Amino acid sequence: MAARSSAPEKRPGFFSQLRTLYTFTQQAFPWLPWMLVGVLVLGIAAGVGVGLLIPPVAVWSVILWGVTGLMLGVLGGLMTMTRLSTHAMYKKIDGMPGAAGHVLSTSLGRKWQAADMPVGVNPKTQEAVYRAVGRGGVVIVGEGARGRLTRLVNDERSKVQRVASGVPVTVLYVGHGEGEVPISKLAPTIKALPKKVDRATMAAVIKRIESVSQSLSSMPIPKGIDPTKVRAPRPR
Repeated sequence: MAARSSAPEKRPGFFSQLRTLYTFTQQAFPWLPWMLVGVLVLGIAAGVGVGLLIPPVAVWSVILWGVTGLMLGVLGGLMTMTRLSTHAMYKKIDGMPGAAGHVLSTSLGRKWQAADMPVGVNPKTQEAVYRAVGRGGVVIVGEGARGRLTRLVNDERSKVQRVASGVPVTVLYVGHGEGEVPISKLAPTIKALPKKVDRATMAAVIKRIESVSQSLSSMPIPKGIDPTKVRAPRPR
């Protein structure tokens, strides 16, 4: 029997992650290389311009300011590419089953608790309901055809109100129709909710809800995105 290796799994290096990030983003935005070149040129030009304006004007001063501008251009390019990669991710997962769970579990921060697994699901139609609990109360997110989500949403809302009376419950539907929230604006919409629950109450609500939640491990989960494959990698 072959011995198991005790060596830790080697993680991708910075440049490997950067290359993956670039490839992922360029697939959605083919003009990305030209934008990055433009950001670098703009940074260098700004640095050289500052070097020419600040006395005493000397060759070494202009060169140093040019290098500084180049570094700022590199930083600006990385920030621009990272932001574009986020938009690329949203474009790729928009309309896919499981997209709402991915966003809730990765984009809400520490003030909210959510999972990428639905708390209610229709295995035939793939409509699903997700739940997030935070300082803004409880948020129920419906993913799929809004008309077929009514029963799932009402069941989850009744369960929450039964164990967390007085805690505000907000219902959101992911989509592009009237009264619906695009997947790209789901996290900002939830984060913008007014804080009406303190941390102690939030912890108590989470515990109560989990105590009455039925396990969905034996239920079919909608086939859709794999969050580990569609999430835009970010350089460390």
